[in-house]
Amino acid sequence: MEYIFRNITPAVIRGSQYFPVTVITGPRQSGKSTFCRNTFPDYIEYNLEDIALRERIADDPKLFISECGEKVIIDEMQHVPSLFSYIQVEVDRHPNRRFIVTGSSNFSLMEKITQSLAGRAVLFTLLPLALNEIPEYADTDTDSLLFNGLFPSVVTGQRPADLFYSAYNTTYVEKDVRQLKNIGDLRLFQKFMRLAAGRTGSEINGVQFGNELAISSPTVKSWTSILEASYILFPLQPYYANINKRLTKTPKIYFYDTGLLCHLLGIERSEHLCNHPLRGAIFENLAVIELLKQRFNEGKTNNLFFYRENKGREVDIIRAVGEYLDIFEVKSAHTYNTGLSKNLHYLKQLFNEKVKTSAIIYDGDFIPPDVVNIRQLTEKFC
Repeated sequence: MEYIFRNITPAVIRGSQYFPVTVITGPRQSGKSTFCRNTFPDYIEYNLEDIALRERIADDPKLFISECGEKVIIDEMQHVPSLFSYIQVEVDRHPNRRFIVTGSSNFSLMEKITQSLAGRAVLFTLLPLALNEIPEYADTDTDSLLFNGLFPSVVTGQRPADLFYSAYNTTYVEKDVRQLKNIGDLRLFQKFMRLAAGRTGSEINGVQFGNELAISSPTVKSWTSILEASYILFPLQPYYANINKRLTKTPKIYFYDTGLLCHLLGIERSEHLCNHPLRGAIFENLAVIELLKQRFNEGKTNNLFFYRENKGREVDIIRAVGEYLDIFEVKSAHTYNTGLSKNLHYLKQLFNEKVKTSAIIYDGDFIPPDVVNIRQLTEKFC
């Protein structure tokens, strides 16, 4: 199957030229192995999902690192995080050696990188495909786009969305969750995931979550951290400003992929999205994650926020670029009307010259100034 060029490629190649270790994290099945294989074809690849290989490495990790090759890809490094210490020693002795390391668990990787590879490693996050990486999706109806999500094997037609996300969810719970933390009641954890899906685009309320599931607030916090660490969901932080307004301090939650989100919500066909009560939140989720992908694909950190006053005034997305702000309101409507922009106008008056760009992101075809269709988002506002 023809390889889909990933937007992150130039940033990763550049980083690998200056650092001996390049770390690429991201969700399972987001294309990390395929990306590394195609971007660094002269590297030797080792996949630590292979139990026999892990056992061989455990017998003598120092020997493995010293003899594995000058240019090496090590997939799913979270299985043997102790290797980072041996890589540190090796690149200190031989700074021309190059290691490309991938992983789908942010916690274990980041801890070891901080301990062993500070100053020696450059970090990237590869998420599922961005819309502008697959131009043919411009002709896909929005409900199918939301339902199918953007994992490569679904986009390329290798696996149908319903089977892929069912298997993905089962594998995630039975492998990754058990590896990250010993959770006794996995069925309750799955219920927690579905409850979180029902709150996408909303602020996290640990007490409410706990009451609905009969678990403690610390457990809610711990389980949310697990979902973050394994690239299921992420918090969008509120924007703080030195203005005379009372602002919310609680983050919202969004999912890294709308296909998995739809699966967790029990949506079985794209046609079911048309009248679904959470369609607007799922559409908003897509807009947020597209802007986040664009940022990560440049090798940069998250710079997205939302704005909400305690009295209810809200703007969905604020993108901080230096001292300036880009502000976006997301509407799943197919028809444009000027009333969609009222909160943007309010925020522009509040922040004045700090606002560089403002736009409505919506699902229609009529594109007046300061309005963009979701499929044009990355091209117009990068």
